[in-house]
Amino acid sequence: MWVITVYSKNNFNMFEYDTKKEAKEAFDKMKGFKILTEVIYFNDVRFVE
Repeated sequence: MWVITVYSKNNFNMFEYDTKKEAKEAFDKMKGFKILTEVIYFNDVRFVE
């Protein structure tokens, strides 16, 4: 899961995306101070060795 957090003067908004591609496309279109974050869960089988 990918999350974009957008900060404005008195609040913030968070948007969730399933893929990095769609998150990056939305991120590039947003204005203001923003952070793109990948959320990884400790029990996600893709990251278990």
